[in-house]
Amino acid sequence: MITNTDTTTDTTRETNTGTTTEETPGGGVRRLIVVVLGLTALVTVMLCAFALPSAKGAPHDVPVGVTGSQQVTRVLEQKLAGDAWDVRVYDGPEQLRSAIRDRDVAGGLAVAPGGVDVYTATAGGPSATGALTALSTQLAAQQHAEPTVHDLVPFTADDPRGAGLTAALLPMIFGGIFPAVILGRVFPGHRGLRARLAGVLAFAVVAGAAVAAFLQYGTGTLDGDYVVTAAGLALGMAALASVVIGLQALFGGVGLGIGGAVMMLLGNPLSGLATGPHWLPAGWALLGQLLPPGASGSLLRANGFFDGTGAARPALTLAAWVVAGIGLVVLADLRGRRRGAEDAEDAVAAPERAEAVAV
Repeated sequence: MITNTDTTTDTTRETNTGTTTEETPGGGVRRLIVVVLGLTALVTVMLCAFALPSAKGAPHDVPVGVTGSQQVTRVLEQKLAGDAWDVRVYDGPEQLRSAIRDRDVAGGLAVAPGGVDVYTATAGGPSATGALTALSTQLAAQQHAEPTVHDLVPFTADDPRGAGLTAALLPMIFGGIFPAVILGRVFPGHRGLRARLAGVLAFAVVAGAAVAAFLQYGTGTLDGDYVVTAAGLALGMAALASVVIGLQALFGGVGLGIGGAVMMLLGNPLSGLATGPHWLPAGWALLGQLLPPGASGSLLRANGFFDGTGAARPALTLAAWVVAGIGLVVLADLRGRRRGAEDAEDAVAAPERAEAVAV
């Protein structure tokens, strides 16, 4: 006589629909501890990202040029020694001005017997400009003179405080998250994966052109070449969107949440778009510039105010993110194809197994 035997253990139960796993008490506790510690670490990192720009906002290795007599430059080097300034000596005011326009330094001081000339680039970092101006006031007071400020790269007359530049960051970030969410619903599953990727890349081009047009012709915030600025914005949005949609395709809702959290809660406060990256501690500033929001902001600043000077590094960073995002999508596509093939094999083999059981 043949009998059917159901074998049940504490952890595994066989059913006619497959194998289900029941959680052991010890395993549940371990998973709970891991989740709690992971969330605590995440909140701590986010707190650092948001609090550091305010609590530790100060010059950090800001490159500044000085020129004057040998005695004066030596005194300035000693006075500015420390973690705040990276002092570089130039032969004369013309060389100093060229270095500022080439973004080798954030600003500079030209000290002469008659007074102090301050050369700044407010569009490159308003916080550094403010600190350098305050420093020049102290130096000029020692000579009983007034400093003369020359802003070589200011914000535009239509937006003298650069408010539009700072406001552009959040739309760029949302432009990377929203398309992944919406396109994921419109074109769900593995079959819609290529449509989602094509959609985010097309969106990046169109949205980049629209945002550049608004900032340049609507608010007058930018004063660079429109086509180059629009291309830079498109690259930034493509970097954000492709990575988020790749994470979503590979890991589902968890990937979407991780991608959105990193871009919004880390990339946003560490971008340095409002102050300039030198206003953050060195390690956090570097991390911010390696993330798409910070690289996008730096590329926008370079194209919008400095005729593309300094654009190579953020552009390459964003291109690497685009490649990484497409790579994630390709991995998800390969995994989906493999699963589809396995499902097809199971469908073919199912009738044969049924016949064998019947016999």
